[in-house]
Amino acid sequence: QEQLVESGGGLVQAGGSLRLSCTASGRTLSIYDMGWFRQAPGKERDFVAGISWSGGRAYYADSVKGRFTISRDNAMNTVYLQMNSLKPEDTAVYYCAATTYYRGTVPTTTNAYNYWGQGTQVTVSS
Repeated sequence: QEQLVESGGGLVQAGGSLRLSCTASGRTLSIYDMGWFRQAPGKERDFVAGISWSGGRAYYADSVKGRFTISRDNAMNTVYLQMNSLKPEDTAVYYCAATTYYRGTVPTTTNAYNYWGQGTQVTVSS
């Protein structure tokens, strides 16, 4: 059973930066496309960024393009989300996810991912 654990969330002022990490126990992450999603109170869980198993493809939601960067270190079995120029509207619980259903296409919908972390809170104050 794959288990994903996120870390790096916290409270930051608008304009600041945070780096989220997602580490897997169990099988290696290097064979999976990975995604970061976020969910604000009362809202649906939305795609933020995704990266292919090799790191060769990355996709971003329009709302975070130019501010967030997804990367992975397969040797460390870890995926990262570097978040810069944070805005209050980025406040949410952030989840990492892995998919064994797709490889190389980096899906952007929640139902395409079958392993999820427990989430880490990111709060951006104005």
